[in-house]
Amino acid sequence: MAEFRLPANSVVQPGKTWPAPDGASRTKRVHVYRYDPEGEQNPRLDTFNVDLDSCGPMVLDVLLKIKNEIDPTLTLRRSCREGICGSCSMNINGRNTLACTKAIGDFDGDLKIYPLPHMPVVKDLVPDLTNFYAQHASVEPWMKTSSATPPDRERLQSKEERGKLDGLYECILCACCSTSCPSYWWNAERYLGPAALLNAYRWIADSRDEATGERLDELQDPFKLYRCHTIMNCTNACPKDLNPAQAIAEIKKLLVLRRS
Repeated sequence: MAEFRLPANSVVQPGKTWPAPDGASRTKRVHVYRYDPEGEQNPRLDTFNVDLDSCGPMVLDVLLKIKNEIDPTLTLRRSCREGICGSCSMNINGRNTLACTKAIGDFDGDLKIYPLPHMPVVKDLVPDLTNFYAQHASVEPWMKTSSATPPDRERLQSKEERGKLDGLYECILCACCSTSCPSYWWNAERYLGPAALLNAYRWIADSRDEATGERLDELQDPFKLYRCHTIMNCTNACPKDLNPAQAIAEIKKLLVLRRS
């Protein structure tokens, strides 16, 4: 892996254009961000004219067709194809989303595909998420207890207590929310960002967890939490329709109530 990694928001120059295959009657022009740490023309925007009649319906299908049939050097992440793993998160026509759940038909005109914005790029559509995952780990996203484990049963919750976790546990760590947040763009080393804070609140809200005070103490920081200015980009960007901004507001409310 190269020591220098280009930010995804760098100025892009025109790249190579691949024509449509002979006989293609229904095509889509797809512009794809390219960055090769061992190449010379960086970054660039390559253009592919893809035959839609021999392609699946999703944006991920377009990218896989390009990689499999046109340019095998294209690099991207993907896994489940079902909107569960978060691997294929990228910026499509200006919006952070999952390539596997966005239909080609949702977009009129050309497709413009970039990696998640304001992140270091390892290669092409693959951002470096090392810091993002480290921030997630820093909130200790697991149950913490001090009482003895019940010998004959699980730690139980009422239906109401369990209901408080809805809209929190579904996060797939795709990073669409954090990389849509201007506060995260400028303070990524210190501000935890929407995804990490949503996961922090998931455990604060869990009635079985016994470390609420400790968790709130860790978040009582001018940068970790309070760089959030409720811009709401995170909520608008989430492909799972979660509300990280609300979770962050709930953490702030708990901190205020604790001081009063």
